[in-house]
Amino acid sequence: MRGPVAELRAFVNAALIQKVDRDHRDPDDVFRRRQVVVAVTFVVGSAVLAWALRITPGDPLFYVATLALAAVWIVGALLSGPLHAGMGRTRRGEQTRPVVQSLALGALLLAVFLLGALVVARIPALREPVDQLLDHARFGSFTAVLAITLVNGVVEEIYFRGALYAAIPLHPVAVTTALYALTTVGSGVPLLVFAAAVIGVVTGLQRRVTGGFLGPIITHVVWSTGMLVLLPPALSLTR
Repeated sequence: MRGPVAELRAFVNAALIQKVDRDHRDPDDVFRRRQVVVAVTFVVGSAVLAWALRITPGDPLFYVATLALAAVWIVGALLSGPLHAGMGRTRRGEQTRPVVQSLALGALLLAVFLLGALVVARIPALREPVDQLLDHARFGSFTAVLAITLVNGVVEEIYFRGALYAAIPLHPVAVTTALYALTTVGSGVPLLVFAAAVIGVVTGLQRRVTGGFLGPIITHVVWSTGMLVLLPPALSLTR
């Protein structure tokens, strides 16, 4: 039997490094159309996201804005061209849908961010913008915010790691990560930008390995819904 270090190395290699052989290259005309569609979608989506994150917590308009954002991402992704769910590889080398590995990656990311929250809670300049962002769940409908978080996690990955990734000819992991983080700058929450960069790198590597958006969706949804539920009590531990 392999030891824990070897098991971890095998997991990382299968989940984030060793690519599954899949060829989804677009014909030139489809590729050019995809680039135009994703560019327009990115501009519109970034503007809607900046608007949504600056709405006063408790205002019903927040739900309208975030649902509009989800519509922008999914419509742009679907109009861009063919999209693929992708296939993963087990540690034994067998191909399968990337479900278990993605659940594990999402849980690991969640654990790391929650540990980081214990540090953030002690720094008012970092904690206060995060508290303001979480106020949407505190002063509004938590169930609605949770549902919106789940839906947006899904459609963001279909767009960013599906359509946008497929439209980038060089260094797609780095480019999609940078653009994903850029969309959150308008929120005025530095830690949200940092979180977007981290999530972008991990899900981008998953996309590179699996050739599709399914793995990134699972990882993103586990992390984002977990943060919504567990981050407030984590921040409260050091108050």
